[in-house]
Amino acid sequence: MMRVLLCANNCFMLNIDLHCHSTISDGLLTPTQLVERAAMRGVETLALTDHDDIAGLAEARKIAGAKNITFINGVEISVSWRGRTLHIVGLGIDPEYTPLVAGLAAIRAGRSRRAENIAAELAKIGIHGSLEGAYAHVGERRLIGRTHFARFLVEQGYAKDVKSVFKKYLIKGKPGYAAHEWTALSDAIGWICGSGGRAVIAHPGRYDLGKNVLKDLLNEFRALGGTGIEVVTSSHTPDQVKHFAQHAQNMDLLVSCGSDFHGPNESYYDLGQLPELPLGCTPVWHDWAEVHQSNTTNSTY
Repeated sequence: MMRVLLCANNCFMLNIDLHCHSTISDGLLTPTQLVERAAMRGVETLALTDHDDIAGLAEARKIAGAKNITFINGVEISVSWRGRTLHIVGLGIDPEYTPLVAGLAAIRAGRSRRAENIAAELAKIGIHGSLEGAYAHVGERRLIGRTHFARFLVEQGYAKDVKSVFKKYLIKGKPGYAAHEWTALSDAIGWICGSGGRAVIAHPGRYDLGKNVLKDLLNEFRALGGTGIEVVTSSHTPDQVKHFAQHAQNMDLLVSCGSDFHGPNESYYDLGQLPELPLGCTPVWHDWAEVHQSNTTNSTY
């Protein structure tokens, strides 16, 4: 689906997706397959944002170049803030920036420990073998997450789909939930900005933040150097899109969009399917020369 966006007083057509996952984290497609699907579905600018890992960027960038897709280096970093887990997307990062590389490695080590705790919690209710079962769904055993446990539980018949597993077992208050301390918000933003990238709050509607808590988060996020908020994404309703777009305008934040695509039949939006951003917002890519140059080159006008 092509989307009409207003930027720098020019109206142009652009199909852009700045949030998706490959088998490097918890996606179902390899970086190559992901980019090929994006190309098939008309995506012109794509960011690969695997959880806490950047190992797929080089492969994805190579295929994107062959498919005439503008590729943006990305990552989605797991953060703990006031007892909540948040996700911060980094866009335009330098994957060779040493503090970022080291920080992500530390988070991945923590993921392995959390996986053991999740398996222990599931064993308490009679679900055994979940750690090995979850790892069977991990592409290269680099990173394990709750989605891998969810796929195992679906496979074993404990729920009809991944979404149902999360609701029944893997969220706070459910029998398979294991609390975990991720990295600090300040660290995540520092790594992203230090590498030359832009920090974006991913899918804010998923965090169940009250009005005052959301305001505190946005204020702290901006003070630390964060500049963007994801407005259009798979988990946001139309009302939430409007809600967070208004917050972005009030807080002078850039807006981003991403399908949060994990694989066919697992994501509400497929690659290339995003609806348009609300008018009046400033896109996070508003000053990215490579995006506008690519759009001019590919324009049908």
